[in-house]
Amino acid sequence: MSKCSTKTQKVYVGFDVSEKKIATFAICGEKTSKDNPEISNDPEAIKQFLKIFPDPKNVCVVMETGTHSLWMSELIRKQGFEVIVAHARDLALIYGTDKKNDQLDAEKLARLAQADRKLLHPVEHMTMERRTDLMVVKSRDLVVRQRVQTINAIRGFLRSCGCKMIEAEYTADSIKKCCSALPAEVKPAIIPLLQHICYCDRIIKDYDRQIRKLCQKYHETDILRQIPGVGELTALAFVLIIGNPRRFKNAQRLCAYLGLVPKQDQSGDTDKQLGITKQGNKLGRRLLIQASHYIMGPFGKDCKLRSFGLRIQSRGGNTAKMKSFVAVARKLVTVMFALWMNPDVPYDPNFKKHGKAAA
Repeated sequence: MSKCSTKTQKVYVGFDVSEKKIATFAICGEKTSKDNPEISNDPEAIKQFLKIFPDPKNVCVVMETGTHSLWMSELIRKQGFEVIVAHARDLALIYGTDKKNDQLDAEKLARLAQADRKLLHPVEHMTMERRTDLMVVKSRDLVVRQRVQTINAIRGFLRSCGCKMIEAEYTADSIKKCCSALPAEVKPAIIPLLQHICYCDRIIKDYDRQIRKLCQKYHETDILRQIPGVGELTALAFVLIIGNPRRFKNAQRLCAYLGLVPKQDQSGDTDKQLGITKQGNKLGRRLLIQASHYIMGPFGKDCKLRSFGLRIQSRGGNTAKMKSFVAVARKLVTVMFALWMNPDVPYDPNFKKHGKAAA
């Protein structure tokens, strides 16, 4: 493989990473590697393989996004190599072909990088610190969804038996009342689930305390929480997911990054109206939609965002109502981006009316 290396042309090495093995392929101009070794998926094996190349600055390693791409790309960069992490969902040339194997995938990655790296839709990984902090938000979201799923399961079980669950907020006190009101024949199945809900409540409170501490660590959250409806959870998730807002040219690019812009299918005179792309971080998008629900809900304060959503809802029907929540979320991203980029400008709920462009 070292025969591919030259002083004038760059060497592109494709890595197709699986759980245990890594298929490799190197190309340099029109020359390709004759031997394409398959190496183990561990740091020492990767370091040993990279020693083949005498000049790391003249070598670019290409891999797809995946479970191992974060730590692996950091490891390879520390060895002095350039790394491109390709967006796996945008590589139809790889996952959409009829003939697919690890070796061919590694070859296509290397050839695409040599032809035009924009074809790979390269991504920038967040730092390990941000990822570990974001784990707290993701873990809380997981427990909340488990709690909701447990409550819905209990309701279904009781309805199938002709019983009704006591409608309550499902706190520790209300759950005790539920236990005493249950028929004797269903108690062995239902009581452990009610105890699981109590346990989930304690875990969620612990995560809330951790999120509060993380908000003190990331001071940008204070700027974003000026907006009614954007709490500690939404602000922290937004800051951790975005990282550096200056890497986005404008708010429209940020909305596209979060999957809040419509899909496009235009050809000739045909231009279809489609739903949003739903690309990017699902948790961040869901929290923004929840924030828009609060802004549009009964407790939402009168502001430009709310009036914008109400104008869309005035068209009538459930479709207009659902579109209003997404539109408000997209507008909310624009406002949050402007506040973050202009931290000295305070948030004005009626920013357009008062001429506050930054808010």
